[in-house]
Amino acid sequence: MPELPEVEVTRLSFADRIQGAKIQNVALGKPLRWPLGCNTEQLRGLRVKCVTRRGKYLLIELSPSILILHLGMSGSLRFEGTKSPVTQKLHDHFVMQTDLGTLTLNDPRRFGAVVYADDFNSPMLHKLLGKLGVEPLTDSFSPELLYRALKGRHLSIKQALLGGQIVVGVGNIYASEALFLAKIRPTRSSSTITKVQSLRLFEAIRSVLTRAIEVGGSTLQNFSNAMGESGYFQLESYVYARAGEPCKTCNTKIKQVVQAQRSTFYCPMCQS
Repeated sequence: MPELPEVEVTRLSFADRIQGAKIQNVALGKPLRWPLGCNTEQLRGLRVKCVTRRGKYLLIELSPSILILHLGMSGSLRFEGTKSPVTQKLHDHFVMQTDLGTLTLNDPRRFGAVVYADDFNSPMLHKLLGKLGVEPLTDSFSPELLYRALKGRHLSIKQALLGGQIVVGVGNIYASEALFLAKIRPTRSSSTITKVQSLRLFEAIRSVLTRAIEVGGSTLQNFSNAMGESGYFQLESYVYARAGEPCKTCNTKIKQVVQAQRSTFYCPMCQS
């Protein structure tokens, strides 16, 4: 599943190119996770003000409404200029043609979605975004906030990070990596975290996510940004998907366990 870095990398790859565009036509494929919530004719003539992000959701702000976009498990966006022919390919389930180019959501598994909202007070917008935690790369995120939130939860620290109620976007890959850098075992109860460890984890989360965005995210299977470019963070991974391989710090073999049906990777020597 695309995580925060992949979603942000995708946003950066087309946001400037589509800003100010006038929507000419919208075509739908097979149903996605949630219905669009409006007639495609309503979108014709609207202009794209900007493209922002909240957690793993992209917000295409129109004048005067909003399209909320989620990539799901296997979705990816494609942005093609006006010189490219507008053709709806296999697994293209949302195709938005504008006077500056065409934005397409391709999603083989159809767990992604594009949802219409009238404005930022829309019940649908609140339903999808209202309970999300703070953004990890903003000033709203702090070591103190992280410490207090973790101490109040009695579950594994990795699961606390993945939940999204404390901080958004620290998905499976980046939680494993951040916990390694912070020297915290992912199976440890979040309620046992110390202030020193919380500070290390705070710094590790920011460092890992920032670096992942810099190198284009992680391409483990078929992720690419809206211009078709792959990411390279997986080549720098300390623990993720490295079970049985030597730790880059101490040479101990990396272990793999399953937590809530997701693979977790850690070094039994470096992380306690």
